Amino acid sequence: MQKMASYFKGLADGNRLRILNLLFHGELCGCDIQYVLNVSQSTASRHLSYLKNAGLVLDRRAGYRVYYRLVQSGDPEIAQLFEYLVMTLSKDKVSKADMRKLREAIKDGACTVSEWKPLSGLAARNLQTKGV
Repeated sequence: MQKMASYFKGLADGNRLRILNLLFHGELCGCDIQYVLNVSQSTASRHLSYLKNAGLVLDRRAGYRVYYRLVQSGDPEIAQLFEYLVMTLSKDKVSKADMRKLREAIKDGACTVSEWKPLSGLAARNLQTKGV
């Protein structure tokens, strides 16, 4: 029960839901997340720390950049939670706008050497086959 409470605490903010929606599409530099959300570096970092502390996001450093990705756990609770979020956020106007902005940023080479990989951040590949 404590683990699930931690997940929901991490999700208890619109910006954090927006970040997860971005990370469903793969690992991203913190700069890309900051750009899409149009927030300061400290605000983006604070929200990413919440998600990391909740056990939903991992990070890695490469030089002066920090890259973030979803946890790849065998935990069925996380898989089901992510599946629900993908289904729900895919219908949201703000989430759709964020995806367009992210695709443009990646195409224009805004910050990272990322490439657009729909739903590649999810371990549950069956989400792609479900048409989510």
